[in-house]
Amino acid sequence: MQRDADALRDTGVTGVAVRLETPRGTVTARSGVGDLVTRRPVPKDGYLRLGSITKTFVATVMMQLVGEKRISLDQTVEQVLPGVVSGAGNDGRTITVRDLLRHTSGLSDYIYDVFPDPSTRTYFANRWRAYTPEELVDLAMRHEPAFPAGTRWAYSNTNYVLAGMIIKKITGRTWEQQVHDRILRPLGLRQTDTPGTRPFLPYPHTADYQQFTVDGPMVDTTIPYRPFDSGADGSMTGTARDLNHFFIALASGQLLKPAELAAMRNTVPVPQDSDHPEGTRDGLGLFSTPLSCGGGYLGHGGSGFGYVIRAATTVDGRRAVTVSAHSRSADPRTAARQEDALRDLIDHALCRTT
Repeated sequence: MQRDADALRDTGVTGVAVRLETPRGTVTARSGVGDLVTRRPVPKDGYLRLGSITKTFVATVMMQLVGEKRISLDQTVEQVLPGVVSGAGNDGRTITVRDLLRHTSGLSDYIYDVFPDPSTRTYFANRWRAYTPEELVDLAMRHEPAFPAGTRWAYSNTNYVLAGMIIKKITGRTWEQQVHDRILRPLGLRQTDTPGTRPFLPYPHTADYQQFTVDGPMVDTTIPYRPFDSGADGSMTGTARDLNHFFIALASGQLLKPAELAAMRNTVPVPQDSDHPEGTRDGLGLFSTPLSCGGGYLGHGGSGFGYVIRAATTVDGRRAVTVSAHSRSADPRTAARQEDALRDLIDHALCRTT
């Protein structure tokens, strides 16, 4: 695993951290530096931005509510949030809760509205601005849907902004409160949090760096871009230890009854041009990805300016790995090499039998 972490660093990633849980114990690896100024080491079990891995927590809460008969996956968005999804051809009467959770809604992704110009200038000009969930949905509603709901797959953060709104509507409590009460507290995940618009990571943590233009400088983006880092689609923070324990608990049936876990793992194909490994399928807040040694793993990824994080577990929950890479290149070829190295690391970690 150390060799794989070093290989990921050698593609140009400034800092890499890996944590693997196995029946025989925990294995960790670190490579690179914690920041480019002091060149300190990558910290042990440092705090991480979970990005879109937040979606798996939100989907788990939603599936618990399904199990409690408080909502159905076949209910439409219009039935739960009347009038919210409308305009420009968008119709909440045709989109189900299931469509939101597995990205088959066809709804536009609001992130293209809040970051239309990928530049350092835009990052610094807008990184402190925060939007309400309703404002983000309104931005998405200005655009026509990409396809009729249920007919295709396309990743859209708007789906999970709506999921968070639905949780609040049917429970009277925010998705953050529900995640704490239903997942973090019962599992003892004390280093995982829902900070909302609070921008600072607890210490220790590795600095994140984004290259906005090819051959441009690495810009310190440890402070997140709040327009898309503060909601139910991607705002949580935590540690690799907590994240592994969450995915182990989820895969092994500690958080959901068998029927709800099976529904969560009921997948649809992901298009080959969607930057996922070949054969990847998407369920409800969970991706299923083939392993080179046979079978597959369950997991989710998260990314933002300057970081990529992946969390994965074997289907039986016996092995789980979290990998964090703390810089991102603007060069597509370099980014592709980094992605390949990251995927190889996960595959090797979960395929080992010892």
